[in-house]
Amino acid sequence: MKLNLLSQRIFMGRPYLGPVLKRRRYAFSTSASAPTWEGGVSMVQGASRGIGLEFVRQLLERNDKGYIVATCRNPSGAPGLLELKNKFPERLDIHQLDLTVESTMEDSAKSIRDKYGSLNLLINASGVLSIPNVMQPETTLSKVQRSSLLLAYDINAVGPILVIKHMWPLLKAGGGCGTDKDFAVVANLSARVGSIGDNSLGGWHSYRASKTALNQLTKNVAVEFARKKDPIICILLHPGTVDTDLSKPFQRNVPKEKLFTKEYSVQKLLSIINNTKRSDNGKFFAWDAQQIPW
Repeated sequence: MKLNLLSQRIFMGRPYLGPVLKRRRYAFSTSASAPTWEGGVSMVQGASRGIGLEFVRQLLERNDKGYIVATCRNPSGAPGLLELKNKFPERLDIHQLDLTVESTMEDSAKSIRDKYGSLNLLINASGVLSIPNVMQPETTLSKVQRSSLLLAYDINAVGPILVIKHMWPLLKAGGGCGTDKDFAVVANLSARVGSIGDNSLGGWHSYRASKTALNQLTKNVAVEFARKKDPIICILLHPGTVDTDLSKPFQRNVPKEKLFTKEYSVQKLLSIINNTKRSDNGKFFAWDAQQIPW
């Protein structure tokens, strides 16, 4: 089966048609045409389950004035997200976004622009490590396959950077508006195994290389935003080994104290995001706020 057809079968979904939201109150910024939303507007890409869903939950519960845009490839098949929509109908929007279909990113950006006009925070939380009967982490070079390398790169590196590209104007408009920061934040979920300097075990070729690529692409974007003096900073985050569907098949040898709950990991990551400074632009942090070598 060709890769593009495989990717569409795995990641395609149908758009969620939610209830019509009531008109919201907002004040217009004197320095830009975009409205200023009290509490800010955050986007979580990859929000159907696991860490992404927990980000949405905590953002909604910790800030009773903030608005959240949650995206995933198949909203109708995301019961946890739909439950949050019922609980927070005024503050949560759900959009279909497929990391392998760029037009869905364009559609999401247009919807956010038409409704909010800006973004203060973008979290790219989606990722792929294994898919039954399709791809598994390679324990040896002999198990490396072209299809697994390309699929991991497509989802873990290419997709998130394209999302940033399409949300860039919204992040520029949101920098310094609606929150106590004078810049917008992009937080990409990476992994410690993507660090070349920290790699002493080898293996997991596709996943490691795709996360390394994400690190480099994010660093490039951070440098460009700084050079253009855009009010945006980009950081990379390692959530630790978290008890999710992604890690479940590989938890056997993980010490109990090093297997985190989604709640604990996201709490730590949000603390890093909330405490970011301009000087953190382009840096790679672990869940405990320690910087990870490239």
